[in-house]
Parts: sequence; C-alpha cells; structure tokens
Amino acid sequence: MQHATQRTTQHGAALVEFALILPLLLTLTIFVAEFGRAIMYYNTLTKSVRDAARYLSTKTPGTRLAEAKNLIVYGTPTAGATALVPGLTTAMVPDPVWQTQGTLPVINVVTVRVQGYTFRPMWSGVFGKVLNPINFSTVSASMRTTL
Repeated sequence: MQHATQRTTQHGAALVEFALILPLLLTLTIFVAEFGRAIMYYNTLTKSVRDAARYLSTKTPGTRLAEAKNLIVYGTPTAGATALVPGLTTAMVPDPVWQTQGTLPVINVVTVRVQGYTFRPMWSGVFGKVLNPINFSTVSASMRTTL
C-alpha cells in the first residue's frame, strides 16, 4: 500500500519540470538559430566578395566597377531585384583597388571589400537588448590579376 501512495504523489511532476525548462530550451534554440543565420550571411558575403575579386582579376584595371558591385550585392553582374543578404546595398561596396606597381617581380592584385554591413536578428524585437544587431567587420578579398 505504501508504494501506491508514493506513485500518486508523483503524478504530473514530469509535466511541471518540462513546463519549467521549456522557456529555456526555446530561448536557447532561438539564439542558436540566429547565430547560425549570422554565420550564413557572413559566409555569403565572403563568397560574393571572392567571386567579384575573381571576376575583376580577368578584366582591365579600373573597368567593370558597377558589374563587380552588382556581383557582390545581387550575385549577378546586372542589378537584380533582391540582394543576396538582406540589407546589403551597393553603397556598402567601395570601389575595388588594383595594385599594379611595385618592385620586380610585379604582382598585380585586385582587392574588393564590403564595409558597414549590419546583421539584424529576426527576434531582436522580442528579446530586446539580448539580441543586438551585429556589425560585421570589413569583408575583403584580394586576387592576383592576369594582366
């Protein structure tokens, strides 16, 4: 008879424990998802900057600037409707820099950058100051030119 009494006093204990831990699990899930999105956006910026540097490495220095900026922002040399990364604009892409001088042997290099991009979490309105926007550092890529 003693065992039956102990069993009835434990009814619902697992449900109460789950209810107590659920907000923590949901918060942790949201933080991990937002951090994953930030890494994905940074990776997309890095790849697009590298693609633009590769594109410009085969062009005459000082040409195709608008096409390179569009390649970074939209993923194509022509202006598109949707940016690869939300909030990215061509104003955040300064003109590429060519290094075509130096001592022998001269190695011509083109450098492309994205400056001032800020990642804005989707859940920042819900979590207030905990999920602040993240200012990415300058994303740049340099590539040797063929000219």
